[in-house]
Amino acid sequence: MSDKALSLPEFSALVALAVEAREISNTELKARRGLSIDGKKRVKLNELKLVDSWKQGRGFAHVLTDAGWARLGEDLRAGRLPVFGGSSGVIARALLGWLPEFLERTDQRLADVFQPLEPQPPGESADVEGRVRDAYTRLAASPGAWVSLTRLRALLGDVPREALDGTLTRMERLADVNLVPESNQKTLSPQDREAAVRIGEQDKHLLWIGQ
Repeated sequence: MSDKALSLPEFSALVALAVEAREISNTELKARRGLSIDGKKRVKLNELKLVDSWKQGRGFAHVLTDAGWARLGEDLRAGRLPVFGGSSGVIARALLGWLPEFLERTDQRLADVFQPLEPQPPGESADVEGRVRDAYTRLAASPGAWVSLTRLRALLGDVPREALDGTLTRMERLADVNLVPESNQKTLSPQDREAAVRIGEQDKHLLWIGQ
């Protein structure tokens, strides 16, 4: 990661998207968090691959990327924060300084703390999530067993890679879902490595869904 601190507007955009933990339009982001991601700010965050943005109607929608989650977590741990002024700045720095200490003490990640308010969004992503859950139920040897993504992808071969990866990445932030790397990397086949989904700079090979 870069040692150069983000500007206050750029850092604020990452925080707002982390709190939302989902895809969100500029219109809704402005209404809910009092900011929008546009102009040079959007271009820079896109170029740094911290935020993905796309046209939605007459405006833009955004989502925090894996690199964005990682960069925000790193900046918080390193205390690499922009300058906040006034009394509100004191509060912001106090809370943002406390957050990484809390995460370390509770062995959590930012994505564990910031989760979507609605666990299952409407539209295609919800359909894919439903198919993932159904496939997991069919593949799990017993309730709560670990299922390899190699077997999952084979069962969902008609789902585009990008759509499945995006759904798994979002589901991993839900309370009843966990994705982990294979602890014994030597046992991984080339197919297992290819089937992995990369989340938070880690390749995840196994899926667990609680009952």
